[in-house]
Amino acid sequence: MLSAFVRAFKTPDLRNKILFTLAIMAIYRLGTHLPSPGIDYSLVQQCQQTASASGSILGMANLFSGGAMMQLSVFALGIMPYITAAIIVQLLTVVIPRFEELKKEGQAGQTKMTQYTRYLTIGLAVLQASTLVVIAREPARLFGGTCTTIMPDDGIGTLVLLVLTLTAGTGLIMWLAELITEKGIGNGMSLLIFVSIAATFPSSLSVIYQQSVTTFVLVMIMGLAIITAVVYVEQSSRRIPVQYAKRMVGRRQYGGTSTYIPLKLNMANVIPIIFAASILMLPQMIANFSRPTDPTATEQPGWVTFIDRYLSMGMGGTGTHWVYMVVYTAMIIFFTFFYVGVTFQPTEVADNMKRYGGFIPGIRAGRPTAEYLQYVSTRITTPGAIYLAILSLIPLIAFNVLNVSDFPLGGASILIIVGVGLQTVLQIESQLQQHDYEGFLR
Repeated sequence: MLSAFVRAFKTPDLRNKILFTLAIMAIYRLGTHLPSPGIDYSLVQQCQQTASASGSILGMANLFSGGAMMQLSVFALGIMPYITAAIIVQLLTVVIPRFEELKKEGQAGQTKMTQYTRYLTIGLAVLQASTLVVIAREPARLFGGTCTTIMPDDGIGTLVLLVLTLTAGTGLIMWLAELITEKGIGNGMSLLIFVSIAATFPSSLSVIYQQSVTTFVLVMIMGLAIITAVVYVEQSSRRIPVQYAKRMVGRRQYGGTSTYIPLKLNMANVIPIIFAASILMLPQMIANFSRPTDPTATEQPGWVTFIDRYLSMGMGGTGTHWVYMVVYTAMIIFFTFFYVGVTFQPTEVADNMKRYGGFIPGIRAGRPTAEYLQYVSTRITTPGAIYLAILSLIPLIAFNVLNVSDFPLGGASILIIVGVGLQTVLQIESQLQQHDYEGFLR
């Protein structure tokens, strides 16, 4: 591995791409600590001392922003508007015929879809920025405790400027990600998400170390085991053999080759976890707006108490109730099958194979092939859904058993870290191989 890094930095073009990517990452991290206009950063720090990002209603958004959400910085919205927009556009390809046509048009259609994603990202950024500004006017709803104010001036001009700043921050993040994709190494948006999540690891591990050295060692051993298991599962796939028949076009013969269709064990990736966490965040957010903001108030509506007890993720230091875990697991399993059913179309795959003379050995072309692909997809999606559910429950179990309030190695965070890391390393290795073969191709 070390020799590969040395070879990468000895290759001029690859070295420039890696250094350019690191420079963009540094600019992104700088923006996560740049205070937004109208926000008193000293007051934000005081409020953070009584709050926990992992236990708040905006824990998922704070995770994907690298902690910028709880700091209300210029990049406070982080990547979440783009992630949400990309998921919505992908799901709309099944509902809207125009999007389905664009998907089949190749590169030109993909460019148009990307443009729609950008427009939707800006719209969602304005909506989320407005919501965050409303919450920031009453910071007790965001940070909890006795936090009373973080905005010395909450006039209409300051609020509008803050919304514009947060929206512009999201637009700048999209531009930085595209720069990495075009001139750097790896997928830009994925790498920025990687940096955001990885930036929270040192502080989380430091808190665990200060609590107990024994717990810290146990968490590190668990983390190594989890990463090993995730790498193994993410690399697992079911290879369905495909044979293409020979055919004559003019005087030339085509086909006669063998290939395979790789069906990953986890075809849904991290999407089901994001869906389930986002939906379960809604009742917490509604209850939070109905909670009394007076620190001395002790009474609150009964349904708010019910949500705090049964549908909250470890809030109030009482751990996560088993009802929340059961609902969370059921939603992850449901969204796994739903997302795979939307994105993987066995009928379309079977039609494309039939059009180009391909068939699965022992299976007739057409409808039998589609039924076979659906059967295999369902069989491998079941363990994939259970795997996602177990992985997402690890932080909640760690909170209840080990009393670790901010367990960084589980759920969506570890999936993204491992997935993006593997993808980037493979891209670097492919470019190194191209450099090694350069003498033969010149």
